[in-house]
Amino acid sequence: MSVHLVNPSDNSFGTAVITPRWLFVLAAATPRMAGDPILVDESLEQIVPETIQPGDIVGISVHTGNALRGYAVGRMARERGAWVVYGGIHATLFPEEAFECGEAHAVVTGDGDVAWGKVVTDCLAGKPERVYAGGRIEGDEFLAARWDLMDPEKYMWASVQTIRGCPKHCSFCSVWRTDGQKPRQRKFQSVVDEIIALRRLGFRFIALADDNFYPVTFTDLRLAREQHNTAKLEELTTIRNERFQLMEELAKLPRDMVFYTQMTMEAGEDGEYLDAMKRANIKGALVGVEAVTPEGLKAVYKDWNYSGEALAKQLQTFKAHGVHVLGSFIFGLPTDRAATFDATVEMALKAGVTFAQFVMMTPFPGTVDFSRWEKEQSQHPTMVGDVPITRYWLIPTDVRPKMFTPHPTMSSDEIRERTQKVWDRFYNWSSIWERSACTPTLRARIAFMFLSKLYRQMYAGTGISTDSARRKKSKRWARWTAAQCKKLFRAKPMPELEGPQWEIGIPSLGRAAFEGGDGAKMPGPFVVMRKN
Repeated sequence: MSVHLVNPSDNSFGTAVITPRWLFVLAAATPRMAGDPILVDESLEQIVPETIQPGDIVGISVHTGNALRGYAVGRMARERGAWVVYGGIHATLFPEEAFECGEAHAVVTGDGDVAWGKVVTDCLAGKPERVYAGGRIEGDEFLAARWDLMDPEKYMWASVQTIRGCPKHCSFCSVWRTDGQKPRQRKFQSVVDEIIALRRLGFRFIALADDNFYPVTFTDLRLAREQHNTAKLEELTTIRNERFQLMEELAKLPRDMVFYTQMTMEAGEDGEYLDAMKRANIKGALVGVEAVTPEGLKAVYKDWNYSGEALAKQLQTFKAHGVHVLGSFIFGLPTDRAATFDATVEMALKAGVTFAQFVMMTPFPGTVDFSRWEKEQSQHPTMVGDVPITRYWLIPTDVRPKMFTPHPTMSSDEIRERTQKVWDRFYNWSSIWERSACTPTLRARIAFMFLSKLYRQMYAGTGISTDSARRKKSKRWARWTAAQCKKLFRAKPMPELEGPQWEIGIPSLGRAAFEGGDGAKMPGPFVVMRKN
């Protein structure tokens, strides 16, 4: 009997940019009596059916984008006689769908760090429950990953999670509904220990895979003071102080290490926080800009963001403090017009955004946008074959629309084509070369060029294009580029690297804590850095 953990994907590149953290966390949560799990990341290579044997346990994490592939893997595994278990954001939102479409024996909802061990134990006894409610565990229950089971040669960046949950309520994002609005923070000592383990393996680029690395804003603190809410103010202050403690420890690590995270725009008002990030070698952050106009920001419930010239100034503030921005922009908002596309890319270039992603508006399950759209569709359902458009993730990818909600002035094809042109303009060679001047060495500049092109190919060439020939070409180019980037990002392992000797006791990391058979969770039950 073997335990298999599968990260499903339709696109396999042979090399991946960032480790799918949930795979290795659930490996730590797997009870010792079940042996070391077999980890399958289909973004590298697809699963080989013959590796699944009767009586095996197959855990599959699904988000909306890979649900269809995940269900296919589950059906295959069940046909071969395995126990099939689903987790992840999508399974949390649609547990019944995993039974109907993926032939699940069981589904884990919510966090999986604690629940997974019980699932495995019950499957070994031949009596799995139908649904395991993982809930939202506290930060001191988060597990360190089993990085000893990873092939370091397959990934450019590793990932470590420090906090779950986001206090915001953006209309397009499900995180605050699935992970909660209360930040659940992991002890910084545990985070640092895991990072040191990764540097010993040769990783110096690490993503801090958090829902929001800036969980406490000046506005949050001010409101707590004005409301004379002493308990809330103390809670927020504790979270903030813990953030600074973490960054202080990161600053003591080998200076060749580079960290990257994601956070909200409000961090641009907090120079002290950005300076601490710089000292900690947190070189960059994905920042949700979303829209460049006040109307667009209001449409996504994000009117605390700046727009226009104030937006450019705010984004430049990050860079002035040594933190590079990967700006995230959304196209297809009802307020968008043809001029919005040029205005957006001009703003991104003017503001000095180091990287950018331009995504088409998608109503993700669990979001305010999805609930509103689903209600509208209930009156006059749109079908694609025999699948309602509100279950678009079940539509085969070769016939699945790229846009799902009608726009008042533009067709879906027009939005897609204009979005593609924005990607092409921002990531043309001359623009990339100009931005690469931010790097300290020629080697780093070359790495920047390759990574920029790889990012563009993976997320625009294979994601937006509807032409099958172009998608195949993009995959080939991405696979080759990924192989070259991997060489540039790897570092010499430091097995002799010593970690701090903490003055306070912290729980032991990894599988040793689970020898009794109780398992653990799946971060995002299986998931990590995402907005869906």
